[in-house]
Amino acid sequence: MSAPAARAALRAAIMDAGLTAVLAFFLLLPLIGFRTVQNIRNEIVLETRWQMLFGFVAMAATGRLFYSLVIVPWRERRATQARPPAATVARLRPILARWFAPFCIGFVLVYPALSIGLAGFQGSVKWIDNFGIQILIYVMLGLGLNIVVGLAGLLDLGYVAFYAVGAYSYALLAKTFGFSFFMLLPLAGCLAAFWGILLGFPVLRLRGDYLAIVTLAFGEIIRLVLINWVDLTNGYAGISGIPRPAFFGIPFTADDDGFAATFGLEFSPLYRTIFLYYLILGLALLTAFVTIRLRRLPIGRAWEALREDEIACRSLGINTTNTKLTAFAIGAMFAGFAGSFFAARQGFISPESFTFLESATILAIVVLGGLGSQVGVAIAAIVMIGGTELLRELDALKAVFGPDFDPTQYRMLVFGFAMVAIMVWRPRGLISARAPSLFLRERKAIKAGATEKGRSLREENP
Repeated sequence: MSAPAARAALRAAIMDAGLTAVLAFFLLLPLIGFRTVQNIRNEIVLETRWQMLFGFVAMAATGRLFYSLVIVPWRERRATQARPPAATVARLRPILARWFAPFCIGFVLVYPALSIGLAGFQGSVKWIDNFGIQILIYVMLGLGLNIVVGLAGLLDLGYVAFYAVGAYSYALLAKTFGFSFFMLLPLAGCLAAFWGILLGFPVLRLRGDYLAIVTLAFGEIIRLVLINWVDLTNGYAGISGIPRPAFFGIPFTADDDGFAATFGLEFSPLYRTIFLYYLILGLALLTAFVTIRLRRLPIGRAWEALREDEIACRSLGINTTNTKLTAFAIGAMFAGFAGSFFAARQGFISPESFTFLESATILAIVVLGGLGSQVGVAIAAIVMIGGTELLRELDALKAVFGPDFDPTQYRMLVFGFAMVAIMVWRPRGLISARAPSLFLRERKAIKAGATEKGRSLREENP
């Protein structure tokens, strides 16, 4: 690029960044620049946070300038460069597909050992619990919702209701009857599946926006029942003292019959955390395995046919009633498993843990990862849940935005920005292509465009 052209591009980039700064200032002024607080006289007063506001404006302008000066020229150069031959890409794809899954499974298996080696025996508790266990819970929830939304094409905005059913089922039965976790785990999943069938019956004739409204209402009904049925659920106070899972009958306590004393170890909460990590890892892998097997069965192919065109699905003789009910039931069952584990891990649950925001987060994981893609769901859960947890560690930002800055309060702002960015650059999710459930002669990846209504697979795979 010649010198005059470079100066013109720099001038245009600076003007674009300045316009971005002005727009960001006026958009963020009522959200960040002002805050209402209550003073000692119980009066509502307005405070200004100019340092924080100008910090966000500077970040927006810098990001736009970086995009104009670095990203745009890189994309232009990449568009003009010669791409690798299709034969080379075809040779690399099987190698990546062969080793990617074993590498990921091996990494999650040794993750606790890596955390202990890098953060120490005590410091690793936070990384295994807040990152490993928390992410795997949402991976399991995302895989369950992926059956309903990604495979069957049924938009469910009340998925958190089944999560709550599983959690409260385990909490109430464990405290009332003293059953163990492994006895109540399948029972909690069955109860959640039962409620999934109950939800499925009223929505058999609904689709699209109407289905979303009904499922949203179902989720709110469950939450309100948990709040108002005080005799059973204890209302807003929640349920505390929920029994924790034991290792083959050995509790993770500091008593003489505890896990550490039994094996001659020094007591530490890390042992229970590692046990819970491998427990939820096993549940998540089981969910992924069952989903893969179901996709290859006739019911899985019926889900995908229902997603593409319900009228054509009926014309092929597929019972759409049973197809929808099985999708809701199996997806709800996995949510019940995750809910029972959540209650056992926390030891306390309340209706505040099962709000609509949880359903929106799980649905965003499925959509951003790519509908029907299990690898995409796992990646999206790592990025979204792990990213929001990382915001708790960014105390260094207080030097930029002021001492009153709390990074955790702005994680939803980052979450929304990430959703907009993904939908702009990857409108079909992070993984927009996946292997077909069945293939005749050779395995071929199905591109995202081939799943659109009105297009034939022959256009993509002649």
